[in-house]
Amino acid sequence: MAAEAAVRVSELPLEAELETELSPGPPDPELDLGGDDLVLDEVDVHIQANLEDALVQEALKTGVDLRQYSKQVELELQEVERASIRDYIKESENIASLHNQITACDAILERMEQMLSAFQCDLSSISSEIRTLQEQSVAMNLRLKNRRAVRRQLGQLLDELVVPAAMISTILEAPVTEPEFLEQLQELNGKINSVKEQAFRETVACADVQHVLEKLKIKAVTKIREFVLQKIYSFRKPMTNYQIPQNALLKYRFFYQFLLGNERTVAQELREQYVDTMSKIYLSYFKSYTSRLMKIQYEEVAEKDDLMGVEDTAKKDILELLGDTHNTGGFWGGRGPPVIALTPRFASRFFSKPSLKNRNTVFTLGNRGSVIGAAELEGPIIVPHAAQKSDVRYPFESLFRSQHYALLDNSCREYLFLCDFFMVTGPSAQDLFNAVMGKTLAMFLKHMDTYVYDCYDGIAVFLCIHIVLRFKAIMAKRNIPAVNKYWDTLLEILWPRFEHILELNIQSIQSTDPQKLGFLDTRPHYITRRYAEFSSAIVSINQTFPNEKTHALLGQLQVEVENFVLRVAAEFSSRKEQLIFLINNYDMMLGVLMERAVEESKEVEGFQQLLSARTQEFIEEILSPPFGGMIAFVKEAEALLEKGQLERLRGEEARVTQLARGFSATWKASVESLSQDVMRSFSNFKNGTGIIQGALTQLIQYYHRFHKVLAQPPLRSLPARADLINIHHLMVELKKHKPNF
Repeated sequence: MAAEAAVRVSELPLEAELETELSPGPPDPELDLGGDDLVLDEVDVHIQANLEDALVQEALKTGVDLRQYSKQVELELQEVERASIRDYIKESENIASLHNQITACDAILERMEQMLSAFQCDLSSISSEIRTLQEQSVAMNLRLKNRRAVRRQLGQLLDELVVPAAMISTILEAPVTEPEFLEQLQELNGKINSVKEQAFRETVACADVQHVLEKLKIKAVTKIREFVLQKIYSFRKPMTNYQIPQNALLKYRFFYQFLLGNERTVAQELREQYVDTMSKIYLSYFKSYTSRLMKIQYEEVAEKDDLMGVEDTAKKDILELLGDTHNTGGFWGGRGPPVIALTPRFASRFFSKPSLKNRNTVFTLGNRGSVIGAAELEGPIIVPHAAQKSDVRYPFESLFRSQHYALLDNSCREYLFLCDFFMVTGPSAQDLFNAVMGKTLAMFLKHMDTYVYDCYDGIAVFLCIHIVLRFKAIMAKRNIPAVNKYWDTLLEILWPRFEHILELNIQSIQSTDPQKLGFLDTRPHYITRRYAEFSSAIVSINQTFPNEKTHALLGQLQVEVENFVLRVAAEFSSRKEQLIFLINNYDMMLGVLMERAVEESKEVEGFQQLLSARTQEFIEEILSPPFGGMIAFVKEAEALLEKGQLERLRGEEARVTQLARGFSATWKASVESLSQDVMRSFSNFKNGTGIIQGALTQLIQYYHRFHKVLAQPPLRSLPARADLINIHHLMVELKKHKPNF
């Protein structure tokens, strides 16, 4: 009740206030129409604006009285106003409650403001404390950093200067082959270098450890020197595989590095001992190996008389042996029959079995070219005592390959060892290698110079050149330049000798007198066969590693051989025999060359042209006896036809008739005789077959041209045309004469 009374008491002033506000007061001066300040223009504007209002316009249209309408509106407004007052009175309790709540919130907010102000003061003090702590932290961090830097430097200095007991005991007592010794030696080397550096900086503490480190260094140097010298001296034992102690030394390459940095005199001593020992070992080994190799070379080697132009040695030996014959009346002048004396020399030549497996071919390549093949070039070296035990002999190029492949293999290994163990590179490595291998290389060059000076085997020398070129490429691929100068010097020895041997062969061919060769036949000459075999061998070797110098030398040799063949052919009386001889020799040389050389080579191309030209000439030559009349007539008639003088053929009726009937009657026998003659003349059946085919083809062409000539107006009406053989029938018949092999 008290609350309701309070509410009612609180409502009374509110109602009185609302009634006061709603009660009519004094009139508003702005609404006073009788005022003097009213301007008629503004009134007109307001009237016009009110007239444009939608309600006013509707009222005017309906004819409503404005005064009455105004009073009605005023009454409605008063009613709405009273209704609004009643609503306010009705909601007065809620409004009072809202007022109380607002007052309470205001108190709460005031307390929160006070609290936040206190927080703000606290945060200000905390911020100043944080700044103080941050400054203290930066200062402490700086002091810590400085202390760590000092500790690191001092710790490193102490680590570098302090000599632990484990190092002393290991250096003094442990064998040098133990891993612990190598580890402690590396640490000792680091401490020695550090003390030197600190002594340069005038660090006082260095004086406390210098004497200890010096004693340890002397002890380590002494033990290392004894160990390395022992390994070097082990090389000198007979039958020792020096690669094993070399590999052992590589495991301890740091020993030499330690000596080089701390005791150069001892390092120089060890280096000189190694160079002296290995130089003698290599020289002794290769000298012995070379002498043993030369004992398994073919017994019969090329001599100064084994040249292309020199007479065949087999015939020469027979004539020499016949010089040992005896008869009662004298061999050359007596009447009695010759009796051959069975002398030991004669018996050994004719009744002993020749050892062909030990004979080295001078002009033919055979299987000698395999020495530069991939399989044999880097194959195992020859073992001399095993070859002697099995009685195996080798040509010089195989011995050369084995000798120099051993040199290549040992040189590569030695060069890499020197670079790795003695820590040298570039010119220094080359100088050290020359000190080790120089005597051996000089011995090799002297041996090669001596042997090549008396060598007349051109194929062997040329194979040696290509072996050197390939070995040089192998070492370049391995990136080892140690023996480059030796290879170049070796080529300077071999190339001039090869050129000299070719010049000797060229001179021997130039000086060969065909009239002194004795009986000549149309078969291939032994000189041309020698050339073909030799040239094909050189070309086949050279095409794997082309060299222009070789092409030039072979070109000179080919020119001389071609001149020689022409000189020998000139010794035959008939042109037919000359052509047979030329064709046989050209065909033989071309066949041998094409077996080994590529078809695009200059030699093959040159002999193909020569063979084609001589073959065509020979075909004309063999067609001339049986069919020469017809051929001559065809050529004469075609010449007159080109000049437009066919009327001159009218007087040749009898000749034409004789030629036509003669060909029809004798062509089969002539072709048969021609075929037999060709096959007897040429040793190469394939070549003979080709010549016969060419001759028959040429014959058909001539006879076809003969047909065309007889078809011309002056000879078209001759009765002899009935005796002509049909061309197709002739071709069918000639195919029957084609030889098959």
